[in-house]
Amino acid sequence: MQFSNNQEQPLKAQLSTQAPTFKADAYDTLEKTIKQISLDNYRGSWVILFFYPSDFTFV
Repeated sequence: MQFSNNQEQPLKAQLSTQAPTFKADAYDTLEKTIKQISLDNYRGSWVILFFYPSDFTFV
C-alpha cells in the first residue's frame, strides 16, 4: 500500500491532521475472517492507526 500527494516526499503521520483515505485488509476477531476496511467507515469517530508489519508476517 502506498500513499502519495503528488509531491516528491511521502506523506508523514502528524498529530491533529486528517489521515488520507485508504482501503486495507484487516482481521475481524469476532467473525474470525479477513475483510476489507476503509478509513471512511469510521468517519466522525476516533481512530487509532496501528502499523507494525513485521509482527504479523508468517516467517
